[in-house]
Parts: sequence; C-alpha cells; structure tokens
Amino acid sequence: MLENKLGLTSSAELARMEEQLSKKKAVLLFEKGILDSLSSGKFFTLQAIHRYLFEDIYDFAGEIRKVNMAKGNFRFAPLMYLDAALENIDKMPQSDFDEIIEKYVEMNIAHPFREGNGRSARIWLDHMLKQEIGKVIDWSKVDKEDYLLAMERSPVKDIEIKYLLKNALTDEVDSREVYMKGIDHSYYYEGYTTFKTEEL
Repeated sequence: MLENKLGLTSSAELARMEEQLSKKKAVLLFEKGILDSLSSGKFFTLQAIHRYLFEDIYDFAGEIRKVNMAKGNFRFAPLMYLDAALENIDKMPQSDFDEIIEKYVEMNIAHPFREGNGRSARIWLDHMLKQEIGKVIDWSKVDKEDYLLAMERSPVKDIEIKYLLKNALTDEVDSREVYMKGIDHSYYYEGYTTFKTEEL
C-alpha cells in the first residue's frame, strides 16, 4: 500500500481514485496543450507528464524512485544505474518508428517512477510519435494480453512490440478520443501483478 495524499488505506480504493484523478488530469494535459510546449523523447518531459498526472495523489509525483523494483522475475534498472540509463535514453535517436519504439522499450526497462509508469510512458510515447512522424497509437486496437507478453519479451526481442504497435498507428493525432484510449486502458497494463520493492 503506497502512502498517498488522499489518506486512503485500502489498495482497491486507492486504485479507483488514482484512475479517476489521473484521467481528469490527462484530459487537462491534452486540452490545455501542455504537451505541445515540451520536447519529445526527453526524460524531463516524462517527468512533467508524471508529475501532472499524479501530483494530487502522491508526494513522489515526477520524482525518480528510491527503491529497486521487479515484476515477476524481471528486475527493472537497479537504482545505482538508473540515472545513467535515463541519460542514455535521452541520447537515443528517435527519427523513425523503430527508433522511437526502441526508446520506449528502454524507458520501460528503466521504470523510473514508483507507480504510474505505464500511463505516463504511453502519453510520452504518443507525444514522441506525433512530433517525429505525425502518428499516434490507437490503443483500442492493441490487444492487452498481446501487449503485455510483447513488452515482457521486448528487452530481449522487440520485433513483437514493434509489429503490434505499428498495426495500431493512426494519423488522428489531434483526436481527444484517440488520446484518451491510452488512459482508459491503463488498468490493463498496470496493477496486474505485485511489484517487489527493496527499500534502501
């Protein structure tokens, strides 16, 4: 159970309120054009997205995690290498679809925040795709189970996730409905397993 600004002690209630509040903030992020003023593909942009989505819920919104984390048998970037990993991701090329997805996969491995990585990273990914190639992903066309399996395998082989996301590309880059599908489906991609954390 994560400490939260809402004073909630039920994991189920926190998950419900988190989804509700972060969706409202995601709408404002889109409607106010905040993303348009941010550089694509940079970690500080992902930080700004995360802070905006979760600042009403968590004190750590926008802050790099201070614990090591794993999902199942997969360990995300260890804390001692996290800053270096984020610097390297910032330097990765992003001129075409393949490069952008490779950058997204690396950010997933870095997993910089304690909670809310999936939602923030999908907005960050779509922002990058929109700025660099004039496309975004219609997440309603991405099967949740296929996505999860492809992301699990992506650190070793990213051909699956590239294929899956390429087939869901759309040029409806200014559609609020398309944008929100990545948020609406967030419960598919997060909270499906318990994270193991190690306090330092």
